[in-house]
Amino acid sequence: MPDLYVSWSDYHQKIEQLAAQIYQSGWQFNQIVCLARGGLRVGDILSRIYQQPLAILATSSYSGSGKQARGNLIFSHHLTMTTESLGERLLLVDDLVDSGVTLQQTIPWLEQNSNIPIVEIRTAVLWYKACSVIKPDYYVDYLPDNPWIHQPFEHYEQMNPAELAANMSQLCW
Repeated sequence: MPDLYVSWSDYHQKIEQLAAQIYQSGWQFNQIVCLARGGLRVGDILSRIYQQPLAILATSSYSGSGKQARGNLIFSHHLTMTTESLGERLLLVDDLVDSGVTLQQTIPWLEQNSNIPIVEIRTAVLWYKACSVIKPDYYVDYLPDNPWIHQPFEHYEQMNPAELAANMSQLCW
């Protein structure tokens, strides 16, 4: 299966499609939790569209060259949020569900680390791969062949500040 390359325009359109799909389901939630890093942009835009508070949970499971090697899942110690506590109906968002382990393990983490009882957690992603151990409640694209997805912001992972500054100084304003 060839890799999937996503432009900024396609990326934003998929977030809007996801927002519409959630709306059309009629489900009401009162907090969005995004998984950083991949879910940051998705969570930010959904938070703005729905005018719901955003909480951020940093997780990490990819390492190595090109960040394509899956390792152990690591959670941050705390959620970052501006509300006193989590909502009781959470929309958990990420950019994609690959193995599904992150989404699967985040749900009990949220339940155990919330200071109020959580009534319901639903999940939303842009891409749902067939190899996942969990099916998200909302997704835009189902990918039966499990391609590697190249998102438009990934080129920053191959860049450093010195190279960026050198490239910027060569531009004619």
